[in-house]
Amino acid sequence: MYNTPYHSGSLENKAILITGGAGFIGSNIAEYLLKYKAKRVVVLDNFLTGFRENLEAFMSHPNFELIEGDITNLDTCLKACEGIDMICHQAALGSVPRSIKEPYATTVNNVDGFVNMVYAAHHHGIKRFVYASSSSVYGDEPNLPKIEHRIGTPLSPYAITKYTNELFANNFGDLYDMEFVGFRYFNVFGPRQSPKGAYAAVIPLFSDAALNGKDGFINGDGGQTRDFTFVENVVQINVKAMLTDNKEGLNQVYNVGVGGRYSVLQLWEGITKAAGTDQKPVHRDPREGDIRDSQADISKARNLLGYDPLFDFWKGLEITVNYFKELQSVS
Repeated sequence: MYNTPYHSGSLENKAILITGGAGFIGSNIAEYLLKYKAKRVVVLDNFLTGFRENLEAFMSHPNFELIEGDITNLDTCLKACEGIDMICHQAALGSVPRSIKEPYATTVNNVDGFVNMVYAAHHHGIKRFVYASSSSVYGDEPNLPKIEHRIGTPLSPYAITKYTNELFANNFGDLYDMEFVGFRYFNVFGPRQSPKGAYAAVIPLFSDAALNGKDGFINGDGGQTRDFTFVENVVQINVKAMLTDNKEGLNQVYNVGVGGRYSVLQLWEGITKAAGTDQKPVHRDPREGDIRDSQADISKARNLLGYDPLFDFWKGLEITVNYFKELQSVS
């Protein structure tokens, strides 16, 4: 992975904090930064949704540091920000269904935790703050593709927390003279994404089912569409945002997708084909709070950050299923 660098110049004078760095997105960002010799890569994670095995390859790296702690604790955030040049904030309590079941926990982690991290960054004079939002903020806005300035009413507590992050970032950028860049991720998938737990994402669940002869469950008719986005594209735009010197690109929110649109049925068919099986999915009731269709307009990210997604849906899917095959072969 990451055979092509997404940045110019050197990372050797950069100390970067990744919150939620034991998650699959955060750990992929950490891998990139360490590969290209960042001076210091600090991961802050409470391991509520992240996994220690995602960090095993880095633990002995001299430039890597792990802080086990929680973004809901301000003292922990302040400690983690010591000596840091920029923040890559990936920590969150994800999942639309979990937010409907646990709105309090979702709000504490995603809103209070975000504000804690921004306060800690400001306290330590850190200006650049890159953070994960979500395509769920588009809510009931019906038009495709999704364009950043046109959103509807959020349909879940999770979506509300992510939109709240964007509002705080817009305000804090003015109040504290900070540089925020937010990303509305569109259904990110790839290596290290776990099929474990009640709120696991669809692609690792489908991969696990196809490779192990388990039932693959589709919520609803399977005609709902998504702009499934391979994780390396997400690494690329996070790196570009952390290092950009384009002032016009700062204090903005961007779609992060590939501009494609594939149904859940197409996803299932692609995964079973890659897994070498022809098993059929099992349909069940639609999931509460889900949007029907989603597709990203990525022209803003292209124009202001130089975002150029190198991995389309099918290429990313092949890499991901092969990753789960390899895991299975060594377990």
